[in-house]
Amino acid sequence: MTRSLFHLLLFFVVPMIFACATAPKVPMRQDPLIDKIIHTATRHPIPFNTLVTRIADFDVIYLSEKHDNPMHHAIQHRIIQHLVEQKKIPILGFEFFSMDDTPLLLNFSDSGRAPHSPKMETALEQKIRKQLNWDSQSDTMWAYYYDLLKLARENQLLISGLDLSVSQKRRITRKGLEGLTNIEKKLIFSSQFSNEPYAAYMKSVFKEVHCGMGHGKMTSRLYDTWVARNDKMALSISQLYETQLYEQGAKGPIVIIIGGGHTQYGLGVMDRVRAINPDISQVNISLSEITRKPSNLGEYLEPLELEGFEPALPADYLWFTQRVSYKDPCEEFKASLKKMKSNQMKSNQMKPNKMKPKE
Repeated sequence: MTRSLFHLLLFFVVPMIFACATAPKVPMRQDPLIDKIIHTATRHPIPFNTLVTRIADFDVIYLSEKHDNPMHHAIQHRIIQHLVEQKKIPILGFEFFSMDDTPLLLNFSDSGRAPHSPKMETALEQKIRKQLNWDSQSDTMWAYYYDLLKLARENQLLISGLDLSVSQKRRITRKGLEGLTNIEKKLIFSSQFSNEPYAAYMKSVFKEVHCGMGHGKMTSRLYDTWVARNDKMALSISQLYETQLYEQGAKGPIVIIIGGGHTQYGLGVMDRVRAINPDISQVNISLSEITRKPSNLGEYLEPLELEGFEPALPADYLWFTQRVSYKDPCEEFKASLKKMKSNQMKSNQMKPNKMKPKE
């Protein structure tokens, strides 16, 4: 693999580990499943009030999103607001912030529920955005999460980051876990939870998501980063659970704002939480975009079968939404790859011939 091709692969791979880019708009299709909430065990649709009643007494509620889908964030807001109104005061945990960001998030929540002037509100937003190193991120993506932070502030909710720091994630992706220094390794929690069939499955997912492009070392490092992040978030959630037991005024669940890949089939973060503390009750609401082409409900509910494990459904509940985009990202990848190869060929043709002339 050439260095240029390797860099192109990184360009498409790294966003999966750190964030998801917003896709361009294309014509949408309608689907009868949109806005339906499906209890996967029974395959029956249920109303919103039934859903929130069923989930309210779990220790941990995952609201598993596709990061760039505005409908997913609106649903998260609605569920959190309902829990507050029912006096089920939650703690909020965010994948998109590190555990080290928690003091900053709590300071923001402490800034009060009283209305601020537009000028003061803008200043507060700019300050927390810069402190969280989101000032260089997409305004659209920031707005999704800032809306939830404001909801927490208005209701005096505890807020916590869950993930590793950005620098830690980058180091693992570049070096792999084995390539880290001993001092770095001591800063990274390991649940010691091993699941080889899951490792093989996730590596196949990485390859599929990145349009069939595979590179042994990079895939291994991506999986190292994936595991380290899941371990860290599982540890953070277990610590929030302990906090919830002793925190005065905390009467509700821990609500986790997280990408769907980290919770799908009860794996990723969820199985590591079980490994750390099997007493923690968990429920996963997967906010799920409809497929590009029409699919029946059964296709969405196909279980994952891994060697040595019982077949697992994708989530406890599926809440279907419209897609952000119907464009195939692999077509964009292929076009970029073709253009890069073409430019590389032109560059090679323009290089002067350094061979010595025949005498």
